[in-house]
Amino acid sequence: MSKMSYKLYLQKGSRDVQQSETTYTRDELMEMTTFQLRNICYKEKLVGSVVNNLDREGLLRTILRFRSAEESLFIESDVTGGFERIEAALHTYLHTPLPGADSIKIPARMTLYAGLAVNRQDGYRVESAQGLAESNVLLVNDYMELCGILQLRKDGDKPGHYWLLAHKDIPLRKTVNQSYSLLFFRKQDSDYLYKAYSEDKPMPPTNLHYYKVPVADLEIRELEETDAVLAIDFGTSSTTAGAFLDHQYVTAPSRNDLLNGRIKLNAINYVSFPDTTQKAEEWIEVLPTVVSVADCSSPHDVRFHIGYEALRQMKKNGYSSHATVFMGIKRWVNSYHKLEEVMDGQGNTAMVKRSDILRHYLLHVIQMAEHQFKCRFRHLHITSPVKLKTQFIEMFTEILPEYRIETEDALDEGMAVLFNTIADQIDKDSFLDGETYQALVIDCGGGTTDLSSCRFRIEDGHISYRIDISTTYENGDTNFGGNNITYRIMQFMKIVFADYYSKGRHTTDIDQLIDIPGSEIFRHVDEFGVDSVYERFEEKYREAEAILPTCYKAYENKSRDDYQRVRNNFHFLWDLAEQMKKEFFRQTGILRNRFTTEGEQRQEQDLKLTAVERWVLSIREDGRFRDVYDFPDVVFNSKEINHLIKADIYEILRVFLDDFYQEGRLADFSIIKLTGQSCRIDVFREALKEFVPGRSIEFRQRSEETGKVPDLKLSCLRGALRYQSAKKAGFIEAHIINHAPVVPYSVTAFTHNRQERVLIRSQEKLSQVHGAISRPFGVSEVEFFLKESDGLLRKRYLYTDDRTHYKPVLYEDIRAKYGSHIPQEETDSIQNGEVKFFVFSGGSEWGFHVLPVARQNEQLLLGKKVFCAFESDLSELDFFDGMK
Repeated sequence: MSKMSYKLYLQKGSRDVQQSETTYTRDELMEMTTFQLRNICYKEKLVGSVVNNLDREGLLRTILRFRSAEESLFIESDVTGGFERIEAALHTYLHTPLPGADSIKIPARMTLYAGLAVNRQDGYRVESAQGLAESNVLLVNDYMELCGILQLRKDGDKPGHYWLLAHKDIPLRKTVNQSYSLLFFRKQDSDYLYKAYSEDKPMPPTNLHYYKVPVADLEIRELEETDAVLAIDFGTSSTTAGAFLDHQYVTAPSRNDLLNGRIKLNAINYVSFPDTTQKAEEWIEVLPTVVSVADCSSPHDVRFHIGYEALRQMKKNGYSSHATVFMGIKRWVNSYHKLEEVMDGQGNTAMVKRSDILRHYLLHVIQMAEHQFKCRFRHLHITSPVKLKTQFIEMFTEILPEYRIETEDALDEGMAVLFNTIADQIDKDSFLDGETYQALVIDCGGGTTDLSSCRFRIEDGHISYRIDISTTYENGDTNFGGNNITYRIMQFMKIVFADYYSKGRHTTDIDQLIDIPGSEIFRHVDEFGVDSVYERFEEKYREAEAILPTCYKAYENKSRDDYQRVRNNFHFLWDLAEQMKKEFFRQTGILRNRFTTEGEQRQEQDLKLTAVERWVLSIREDGRFRDVYDFPDVVFNSKEINHLIKADIYEILRVFLDDFYQEGRLADFSIIKLTGQSCRIDVFREALKEFVPGRSIEFRQRSEETGKVPDLKLSCLRGALRYQSAKKAGFIEAHIINHAPVVPYSVTAFTHNRQERVLIRSQEKLSQVHGAISRPFGVSEVEFFLKESDGLLRKRYLYTDDRTHYKPVLYEDIRAKYGSHIPQEETDSIQNGEVKFFVFSGGSEWGFHVLPVARQNEQLLLGKKVFCAFESDLSELDFFDGMK
């Protein structure tokens, strides 16, 4: 394996380059802590050593004096009466046209949609040599009727280049006269119009100066509803979305988007999201599954930041804001009704349902898709883990009631990945007609890893391909995914930096922490277990906590500044580790990578420079914190990182595949499919070769994969879309059978004389399990116990019984709904005054149901059915709990 290096480096001396000054607005500075303000003064070299003697207000004044950013007032919300007040101002004060309007170049054709924003992706550029200011732009007709309000924003640092943008909440008016013009204003005139729009009070007289530029072709449209299915791959750490758009998905697709390549007809289209975490905004096909609280001053109207914007707000505030941040919200599938207490950056608090947070996130994804594809979606396909498919569909159906969630043809994540492979075989005609194939799918995502097996057969029929698929969930780990790898790298960085700053620039090598040779790690895990590999490593990590603390939960009883410093340490290191992981495993063309200041421009063929805007870590020395701003001269290389994670990855594959290997069943699989964004790592392939020949492993990093989103991340979404489009077009007839998985747990309860009764036995098929325990009618609580296969208690469930929920029924009603799960001989034996709690599974659900049946006065009564999940959350391991 080639050596890749990742260096954190501050360029000095003759290599210094001129870089543009960072500017700040008062609003931005007001959100920052005194600690952050002092860091800015240090970084920008403002007032030198005097900075330590300034209070908060003195720091604010100093920064605004030297680095103040000019603010523009943009109209971004629908204010009652605002349109009318601007129209009145135009008719009264629009007197002075400015010369040079002919030199302002605007788009030849524009299509605006009611309720949709206009952003940079729409490509509406303006060029002018007139030195236009960032301002509000008015869309008017020949009678000076106001039809819309847009914004003129600079295109980076390009002089004379701008974007036309608009907020989605600003209404558009389609008038009888459709000869449109754009009015451009000076900054002071734009600010006057903003105040006239926003404030319902008389404004002083003025003289508005303007450029009037006619639009050759402008159309205002309503969004058309489409029959196309929007597929969403809702992930633990990131989410993707897309749709197959045929030439009839809407009556008239946006001509502008077709020309710009944003919409491709008769093809899969992926939704792009703006990555605002970097200075140069770029649009990529993945959205972080992160939500932060923007404003909860009104408890009934809590506002959120989604995805990259949530990460940007965290980064902007130095990871020290009071605002609540939620990561890994996919884990809430079995607890989405739970309430969360949230706080915004100003300290306001509110209670919010988890389901509302999930709804805001998913609606954001849907709205971004509707903006990009210029249509209104009503039909959604949302992939989910195989063992929790039923629970996810129920959750999505409940929190998005206005949408039709696909259930009948819904694919789980493993099945979607598999169908992508099947579709490739059909496209390439690389299958044997009628031959049965066996496949094993290993899906390692951001937070979980799942193993599924399946058998499939493809027949080239007379009018379509007939595909028979039977699949079984084999195993899974809800606590291992890409975040575990990020955490390992963060641990390593913390140890290295702690030694570097406390031992006189000493650097620590990975061999000092894991002294087992790379070629011996797999054998060592087999003989002594994975924990033995990391024993010395974990010990050094605990020692590093005394020097470079990251467990901010332990500082909640300390001073606010100390707590913020430790919290900053954790999130800063996590962010660095995530960046380094992505750069090492994204593509093979980059052999080295390092962090650097934003000003460094030097490029080398195999070197990727990753800019770090503000470097600051807080080190503990003699019981006090010391802030360090100098970049450590430390090099990380890919050989070290691979050595670091090798045992973890081998262990997860060993747990999954060892039984298959020992029983000789691995040879039966003609395809072993690695998928999920974490499977890009070569160590996965190396570890898998310990069990199977390399030639049967389907694992490809495409040579053209140079973008931000790996092909393996998109394979699940692509498979779901190809399945939906092929079914819709009638190219395939698919017959899918999901076999019930084997239960790895047992469920027990105690009788009245403290005898433990097994209701569900371990290693039974979920579709076949059921049991019952009796209590006197009127009991208020019954406790059930979930146990591992070795008998260790894993979880307790408390069923709360309420007599008001019981309804009279006949056994025929029970049999029609629950079939063999509640046999008639079991209900016939129920005596008056007895309630029998039946425990059973539906077969496709990763958990069991509790259903009470009672008899009172010879009448059968049916109580409330409650679902109990084997795992309360998708993952029980939380890296962001402040204890890492």
